[in-house]
This record gives sequence, structure tokens and C-alpha cells, in this order.
Amino acid sequence: MPDLVIRSHHIATMSGETGYGLVDGWLAVSGGRILAVEPGEPPEAWLESSSGVTCVDARDRVVLPGYVDAHTHLVHAGSREDELAMKLEGVPYLDILARGGGIHGTVRRTREATESELYRKAEGSLDRMLMHGTTTAEAKSGYGLDLETEVKCLRVVQALDRSHPVDLVSTYLGAHAVPSGFRGNTRGYMDFMISTVMPQVRAEGLAEFIDVFCEEGVFSPDETRVLLEAGRKAGFGLKLHADEIVPLGGAELAAEFGAVSADHLLAASDAGIEALARAGVTAVLLPGTSFYLMTGRFARARRMIDAGVRVAVATDFNPGTCPCESLQAIQVFACMGLRMTPAEILRGMTIHAAHAIRRQHVIGSIEPGKWADLVLHDAPNPDWLVYHFGSNTVDRVYKKGQAVVSDGRRISS
Repeated sequence: MPDLVIRSHHIATMSGETGYGLVDGWLAVSGGRILAVEPGEPPEAWLESSSGVTCVDARDRVVLPGYVDAHTHLVHAGSREDELAMKLEGVPYLDILARGGGIHGTVRRTREATESELYRKAEGSLDRMLMHGTTTAEAKSGYGLDLETEVKCLRVVQALDRSHPVDLVSTYLGAHAVPSGFRGNTRGYMDFMISTVMPQVRAEGLAEFIDVFCEEGVFSPDETRVLLEAGRKAGFGLKLHADEIVPLGGAELAAEFGAVSADHLLAASDAGIEALARAGVTAVLLPGTSFYLMTGRFARARRMIDAGVRVAVATDFNPGTCPCESLQAIQVFACMGLRMTPAEILRGMTIHAAHAIRRQHVIGSIEPGKWADLVLHDAPNPDWLVYHFGSNTVDRVYKKGQAVVSDGRRISS
């Protein structure tokens, strides 16, 4: 006997290789997991008030798997609205970084913040993610660039994962930039990460993945190779900020190492895209960042999809280049910038995003045995979610079968 039954004309299961996998019928939940998804009407006995089954009539709602945000920089202090004027003047991001802004400005604030301050700020962001339908998110460090702050940020992620409805997957991104204390000594900073930070992060179980910003002026392909080899040896899964601004062969490197994902990819070459397809590396595209940086450049999603690359779409939530927690807001940029169809976008934010954090076996689609992470949208059909932008259409969110958002608001635990 289930404990929850939801009826809808538009259950987008995201099962199968393409499309929505639409079911006009019902789904049943038991013990926090999907028990069944079937067309037609559920057994009459379940609908009786005496059955003990909670029945939700969502026939005027679209039911989706909970959104999975596979690339965020959740934990940080401060904000960077002061950089907007420079962006409008056309100052390149790498120039802002060289002036001590960008990542370096956030690093200063994050080092000064207490663990409780970082927790409260990140908790507010998670609440906004949840109310917009995100039920699982990856969370990177990378705004400490030292031992103490990187560990502090990852402990905040761990604490939030225990206390908040949104499940978090941690990534150590010490290789986000070279800190001022190691300026001119990139190899020294790499040795510090490998010999000091990675062992402690691993010993405390603070991160599942490591990530490296492979970019001109940050970490070269050869330097990235050293860090990936060290991370793999230490037992971390591998992710890569690849070919965001300059084509450095980051996609090829991600494929060579069998990384779980390669992210950004605006400048990825044809050879790199083909390599990602052959290696089965998920491409995580971040169109909100492309929009916010005002470069007029977006990743070649159509080329990737045609080549057979699994494409996920994420927010890249961070204080400098995409201060946005809502995957719903990102949908329009994915459509107009990446030229992805509504079905491709929504799959990219559910089942494909689950692949990008190695959770595809438990979340990302509405299938028997998976966790009942569900979003009910006030919308006439799935395509409408991408077509109509600028408002939050989430009516209700379930996390492992429990209602955590109702009428668009978080339910207090």
C-alpha cells in the first residue's frame, strides 16, 4: 500500500533516451520512493478516505522529477554588484580578476566570514533553490584557496546537507584560482593542495569530487593534468571547468581522465566534443553565465547533442558571474542562447544533471525504486515551462515523498 498517490495528465517521467516520457495517469510513493507510475486511474480503494493514502489531484499541474543543479558555488560571503559597471564598460573577466576582483574579492570576504555566517547565507540560497524546484545540488568550495577556509566551506556544505531538504553533493575546488600568497608560484600552490588540503578533505569525507579551473591565466592543461592525477589517486571523482574562455583542450583532458563532467565548454573544439561523446563525459552547460558576462557567446549545445554528448544544464550560482539560484530562470537562456528544445532543457536539469553528479540511479527521473523527489508546476504542459518566463510556477515540492514546499512556500520543518 502506498502512502502518497498523485494524479496528473502530465507526469514527465524523463525515462527513456529522449523526450519527456509523458504519462497521463498516476504515480504512487511508498517509504519515500516511487512505487509505480501508470496511465489511467489508480485503484479505487486507494482513493477512499479510509485507506490512509494521501491522494493529490494534480490533473491541472505538470509533475516533474525534482530539479538537479549540477554546478553551483553555494558557499561564499558577500556579493559583487560593484563589478557590473566594469562589465558594462567591456572589461574582460580575466582583467577584473587581475585587478584583484572576481574570485579574489570573494576570497577575501569568505576568509573573514565565520562558519555560522556562511551557513546562514547559504541556507537562504538553498531555500530559494528549493522554492524554485531544486531538490539536489552540487556545491563547490573554491572561495578560500587555503586550508582553513576551504575546509570551513565544505563543513558548511556538510552541515546543510544534514539539515536542509535539498540534498548536497560536495566538490573541492581549491584550484579555482592561484591565491595572492602564491602569486608567481603556481606549482607551489599545487603542491600545497596536493600534500596538505586534499588529504584533510579526504580524511574528513568533506568532498566527493575535485574540480579544476583549466583556463588561460589560471591553471594550464599540464598543471590541470597534475591536479587531476593527484585527485584521482586520492580517491576523488573528477570534474573540470573546461574551455570556458579560451580553447585549451580542456574537453579533451576531461575525456582522457574519464571525468564525470566537463563544465562551461564555450570554447570547446570539435575534437573535444567528439572526445566527450566517446568517453561518456556529461557536458554541464551554464547559459546564465554566458548571458551575465555579456560576451554574446554560448556553448555549442546543438553540436554536442548531435555528436551524442549527454548535456546537462545548471545555474553556476556564484556571486560574480551568475548570481541566480533558480533553474527556472536559466531555462530561457538555455532555449534562446543554447538553442535547446524544452524537452532537452528539462532533461538537462533532471536526469542528465543527475548523471553529472553520479546520482542517476536514485534521482533525476520518475521511475520505480528512485527517490520521490517531485515538483508540481502550475502549467498546462511541460513546454510551457520554458516558453513562459519571469515567474515561479512551482506549486508544490516533495522530497523523498514528503511535502517541503506548498503553495510556492517552504514548509517549516
